[in-house]
Amino acid sequence: MRNTALAVDQRLRLHATGSGHPERPERLAVLEQLFAGPRFDGLCRVAAREASREEICRIHSAAHFDAVKASGGESYTRFDADTPASADSFTAARLAAGAAIELADAVVRGEVDNGFAALRPPGHHAERDRAMGFCLFNNAAIVARHLRHQRGLDKVLIIDWDVHHGNGTQHSFYDDPSVMYLSLHQYPFYPGSGAAQEVGAGAAEGSTVNIPMPAGAGDGHYLAAFRDIVVPAALRFAPDLVVVSAGFDAHRDDPLAMVELTTQAFAAMAEAAVAVADQCARGRLLCLLEGGYDLRALSDSVAAVLEVLEQPRGPAALDQGELPPSARESLRIHSSYWNS
Repeated sequence: MRNTALAVDQRLRLHATGSGHPERPERLAVLEQLFAGPRFDGLCRVAAREASREEICRIHSAAHFDAVKASGGESYTRFDADTPASADSFTAARLAAGAAIELADAVVRGEVDNGFAALRPPGHHAERDRAMGFCLFNNAAIVARHLRHQRGLDKVLIIDWDVHHGNGTQHSFYDDPSVMYLSLHQYPFYPGSGAAQEVGAGAAEGSTVNIPMPAGAGDGHYLAAFRDIVVPAALRFAPDLVVVSAGFDAHRDDPLAMVELTTQAFAAMAEAAVAVADQCARGRLLCLLEGGYDLRALSDSVAAVLEVLEQPRGPAALDQGELPPSARESLRIHSSYWNS
């Protein structure tokens, strides 16, 4: 059994997005109910705190921080067509980033082996100067930069299995060879980025690994991508810690996309991520919630991932399925970096 921690805070429900918005407080409520049940109520808890301006501005500009701050106390602010904020959204966004940092620090200090942070608003679309795609501050990017600059880790791996490409995370580290960003996502789809040819720049060329997936992709396609691309790339990178941008909107029951993953696929992907962390990073891994908008699918998939974090079952069964053509292009591109 691993010492797995949970980071969750009821105040994250205060981020109000309005009637009918898919990124709603009920997403957190259903996970709180899961965590309070007999299966997970004994897990260690990590308290949230508000991330500081300095911590957030290692990724975001001061102007962006101030723009989100200005929404505080306002009943309604719209950053783009999909990204509203309410009076408490600035506080919730700082708490989300701070909870992720506190979980990461607990893992690095060895107080826990790994953990899951139930965060909202999500983060991976947030750019340096822009809130977008339901996201205000980029939690995964903020954590990765914190681990590099405050905890002295040499290399951080971010695996993003949210169904949407994490444009903000990619842009944060596109020319930074110390952070590998590895994303599986429906393509072409929102936000329009994430082509296989987007590989990083300068000394970081090859450290951005995009694996585009077609609409209708299922478990076999994703597990083949882990087998042929994700795991080999991650092991060659040899990170000191693994961060998973854990979105669950690639589930077949999710209303926002057209990928057809089952709950079992998320468990298998988590097993593969844990295996990489065990081999390279002394097991140090944290999962940060991104998307996932069908409440039952979200709860079931998070439960499956938590079970893997708490009690890994060995290497994932990745010997099924074939890569779709879009992912084969990614394999072709990145094999040249591996063999150079």
